[in-house]
Amino acid sequence: MSAVSRRSTRPSRTRLLAALVLTPVLAGLAACSSSAAEEPGGGDLQEAAKAAGLTVNTTADQDRIRTTESAEAIALLPEAIKEKGTLTVAVSAYVAPLAFLADDEKTPIGNETDIAQLVADALGLELEHEVKAWADWPLAVQSGAVDAVISNVTVTEERKELYDFSSYRNDELGWLVRADNDDITEITEPADIAGLTVAVGSGTNQEKILLAWDEENTAAGLEPATVEYFENDGDTILALQSGRIDTSFGPNATAAYKAAVSPEDFKVVGTLNGGWPATAQIAVGTLKGNGLAPAITAALNHAFEDGTYAEVLERWGLQDEAIDTSETNPPGLPKTD
Repeated sequence: MSAVSRRSTRPSRTRLLAALVLTPVLAGLAACSSSAAEEPGGGDLQEAAKAAGLTVNTTADQDRIRTTESAEAIALLPEAIKEKGTLTVAVSAYVAPLAFLADDEKTPIGNETDIAQLVADALGLELEHEVKAWADWPLAVQSGAVDAVISNVTVTEERKELYDFSSYRNDELGWLVRADNDDITEITEPADIAGLTVAVGSGTNQEKILLAWDEENTAAGLEPATVEYFENDGDTILALQSGRIDTSFGPNATAAYKAAVSPEDFKVVGTLNGGWPATAQIAVGTLKGNGLAPAITAALNHAFEDGTYAEVLERWGLQDEAIDTSETNPPGLPKTD
């Protein structure tokens, strides 16, 4: 594959994405899980996005931001990948702005797919996306059905036993509440959730944090929180708008996006790193020991250096989650008993 030139995408269509639609959507609540339903759209929602000052290209013709080939990264590629000439990447296309389906209802788009494009470009490979349910990516990577996963995966020490990682974003979590909720103005510490009803993804890093905060509150004699679990993001939003829950705790990328496109409905009242009390990172996952991770790390750093990485994050409003350099197998969240 010959080198491709850098191109800044220019959005061509505006629409409020399905994360805000009051019907179930294909959405993931977390850096660690995902679930499925069907994504709808609508003209009224387009107007809402325009009113919020956002322009988002939701067509299949993405005109993605591109980088050039990196000789350093290509030199690190395993021979089998070089000979194949393609990079097959698993994405869970179920939640904006990380990854979701375009208007054709089959093309995955979003931040994660754009990061995948940068990696493939730098490696001189053709990119192939495979849309997978979040729970299915481990088997897909282990079986060789895909070469890598780029799906908001947090680095953990337990996962590092089976996978190698190349970091590309900080893991930030956010607390989303209704915009008209004057009782909850800030959530920054465990005491702030005492007595609240909180939605969280089952089996996720944020669930661990939430339960740890609640345990600390209980030990301090504070009122316990009520934890609610939902199958998809659409149900969570319905529960939040109806008052069934007080707040939703999930990736800040999705929470901030909801607040940006519908500020009259939602607001973010606090953020924290997904590794609390440590620091966690989001990374590209590959099969342990197959030699692909160093090449992907070099590819990412190539995009960091030429500015295309920053362009991608800015395109999707994730610049606050940027990191300075990609690392192979950075420290991950510790194992839990």
